[in-house]
Amino acid sequence: MATTAVPGMARAKARTDAGGRGHALWREWARSLDRPLTSYYLILGTAVLLIALGLVMVLSSTMVKSITETGSSFSLFQKQLVSAVVGLPLMILASHMPQALFRLVGYPTMILSVALLLLTVFQGVEVNGATRWLDIGGLVVQPSEPAKLSFALWGANILARKDELRELTEWRHLLIPLLPGCGLLVLLVLLGSNLSTALVFLITFLGLLWVVGAPGKLFVTMFGLVLALAVIVIAIEPYRMARVTSFLDPGADPLGSGNQSLHGLYALGTGGIFGVGIGASREKWGFLPFAESDFVFAIIGEEFGLIGTLLVLALFGVLGYAGLRVATRVKEPFPRLASFAIVTWLMGQVMINVGAVIGLLPVTGVPLPLVSYGGSSLITTMVALGVLLALAKAEPQAARALEARGPSQVQRALSWLGLENFVASMNNRGGTASRRVAAGRGPRTPGPRGGRTTAKHRNGPVPAGDRPRRNRQR
Repeated sequence: MATTAVPGMARAKARTDAGGRGHALWREWARSLDRPLTSYYLILGTAVLLIALGLVMVLSSTMVKSITETGSSFSLFQKQLVSAVVGLPLMILASHMPQALFRLVGYPTMILSVALLLLTVFQGVEVNGATRWLDIGGLVVQPSEPAKLSFALWGANILARKDELRELTEWRHLLIPLLPGCGLLVLLVLLGSNLSTALVFLITFLGLLWVVGAPGKLFVTMFGLVLALAVIVIAIEPYRMARVTSFLDPGADPLGSGNQSLHGLYALGTGGIFGVGIGASREKWGFLPFAESDFVFAIIGEEFGLIGTLLVLALFGVLGYAGLRVATRVKEPFPRLASFAIVTWLMGQVMINVGAVIGLLPVTGVPLPLVSYGGSSLITTMVALGVLLALAKAEPQAARALEARGPSQVQRALSWLGLENFVASMNNRGGTASRRVAAGRGPRTPGPRGGRTTAKHRNGPVPAGDRPRRNRQR
């Protein structure tokens, strides 16, 4: 007996088969992300791609400026290439360091950063009305860039130690000394007319409060304080007010404060969907100020089009996802806080830079991480990614997978240099502290006397009135 196929049933069966294949592909992709070292390779892969893209864009955007100033098309590119060559071994070395070392260097690097920023205020090199650079033996550096990493590690260590002592149930332990330390850095960079970097410090500060679980009222209060500070600092400086007015109406002063915003939008509009081609930008011929640094994203949009800009944003999105993945999968407080602080800093910079280029935010001097021209920014960001790679190895499954592989090439090189005992001692120190905290860890509940914290001792909890003087309520 012959049967007749019903067209509707055939189409439904085809849709079902296609849906089944789609679900199978989705499950396969999800399983591939669940591997032990997924976070590590996502961070490493996106970092390498963004560094390579940055070198290409610096070469493209600085050729005209370089040949005008020095007679060579590659002078600025060579400086950026040297910075990348210096940053790469530092990133690799940082990726093999134990987290106990990162906790150890938090305080000294924070003190050094404050000293360098203070020196910059009095002895800094002024460029375009801003004192952000310091000349050290002929080498011009920007101290505010390594200060971002120092603050992230120092703040994470402070809060992690308080979390291990169960002192984060009181608001003063959440803010002291984190708030004064951040305030000091913000004050020093504001003295150098660097509001954009001050905002990055404040964003990192808010990110640390968020991930550590600060009460909603406290977080909203600090957020309002940051906004109020930004408004006051903008209002007292005429050139900052001019940037805000040009942001609201760029065409009001097309040859003055609105010039950079307009030409950034011209570059993005000229690029269209697929761009005019690499090296074929017109705006870099003196029309767009700071095309290689603050507005390199506009040159990307002009030469690679909308597709190129979306791919760059996708790379940063993957980098942010991988960093947050590390923060959610590690068990100890310090790697969770440090990885979240680094991701907040980098993604905050990306949003500020891109927002200024596409006209969603006023123009600022924040570089696009790994892509913009600037040796201090590139080296610091690469070291920060090395720290993030080391923290990615602290994921429980990643640690077991690496132990099964045996020593890496860098670990063998450290053994040749006689540093294997130092690294092993730092690993044992960090592991012992983590095991000690995990063994005595329990649900964090407010103690007696209206929420006072109860200190921990090896023989049991110590009443609040009997704890050492440094832990008493004042």
